[in-house]
Amino acid sequence: MALNGWDPGTQCIAKCDHKTSKKDELSFHKGDILTIIKVVNNKGWYTAKNNKTKEEGLISRSNLREREAIRVDPNLSLMPWFHGKISGEDAVRVLQPTEDGLFLVRESIRHPGDYVLCVSSKEEISHYRVIYKDNKLTIDEENYFYNLIELIEHYMKDACGLITRLTKPKLKEGTKSAAEELSKAGWLLSMQQLTLGEQIGEGEFGAVFQAEYMGQKVAVKNIKCDVMAQSFLEETSVMTKLQHKNLVKLLGVVVDNGLYIVTEFMGKGNLVNYLRTRGRSVVALKQLIQFGLDICEGMEYLESKKLVHRDLAARNILIADDSIAKVSDFGLAKGVSSARDQAKLPVKWTAPEALKHHSLTDLSDKVEKGYRMECPDKCPTSVYNMMKSCWEYDPGKRPTFKKLKDKLEKGMKQREFE
Repeated sequence: MALNGWDPGTQCIAKCDHKTSKKDELSFHKGDILTIIKVVNNKGWYTAKNNKTKEEGLISRSNLREREAIRVDPNLSLMPWFHGKISGEDAVRVLQPTEDGLFLVRESIRHPGDYVLCVSSKEEISHYRVIYKDNKLTIDEENYFYNLIELIEHYMKDACGLITRLTKPKLKEGTKSAAEELSKAGWLLSMQQLTLGEQIGEGEFGAVFQAEYMGQKVAVKNIKCDVMAQSFLEETSVMTKLQHKNLVKLLGVVVDNGLYIVTEFMGKGNLVNYLRTRGRSVVALKQLIQFGLDICEGMEYLESKKLVHRDLAARNILIADDSIAKVSDFGLAKGVSSARDQAKLPVKWTAPEALKHHSLTDLSDKVEKGYRMECPDKCPTSVYNMMKSCWEYDPGKRPTFKKLKDKLEKGMKQREFE
């Protein structure tokens, strides 16, 4: 926090609509995300940018609230109404006193793999078996759902044959509603304001779409699997703490039929496709070095926060319209790496010591014996030497990202790459 209030780069949320005809003031709507540029005076005035309109101007602190970082909390749940493996008798006890629309979900003891939706009315408690069939969930074999979140949201809108419409979740003791905590901190976005466009990618854990949020072009990663959505929730909490020009910016989260992670849109796509579709005749060496420098700056920042990416590769580097490279999935790789199949482990980008306990390919055996990739065509010797230093078998001999950044900056200043 700056001495006079918010630091430059702080993201705030507009508490109200503000229209102005004053030349220097910034107009905005309630819910708009604004980024502080600089402190104007000690009376609570700032210069800021509206993330949606890209306009800059003066704003008053009284019209804004700061977005708070979400504390990583194992009790934070997308499904706080899920009570795990409890009996029907226990469910009845938990749902006391009875009231219309009070509900919980439990694992079925009688039918392993299925669930039970327990719904209370003023008169009784009804138990509805949720059948897992053809990778989907159903109660009546007419309405099918990808996950429990989608099922619950459906019956919160309409009873559709249940004893009553679901209105009030009975939280499992000790859990917190992720939606409520995200809303309090200012990170929960409205599904009604999100318009999904074409699919632009297929990640390991969900599809990626181009979209619009309140008129702003964004990218959206949709995770429908309950278990993976919960894993990503924890790592999304990490993303709320991080702000850097070379990290893809998190704009917020939508909880609706799963989890939607909304980030800034990177118009030139990932680095792999960027390079493959252009070739060396189009992308100059100086630009390639600048990409490397951008990546080092983003990763140095993560190092300073004691965070490990675990999946740094060209496919996870995105290029903005102004050709700035930014690291993506930096908050996601750590928590979900254990869920990957060994076959999906990124062998080419994994350190030798991380491969020791995996039965992989002949390539890992060659690396163990000292094999390293030859110098790419037209790659400067100084850059190849840096590459080799990153491939040192002893982790202690590998350079930090700060050291790599310093070397690249020095080379740029001395015009080594022109």
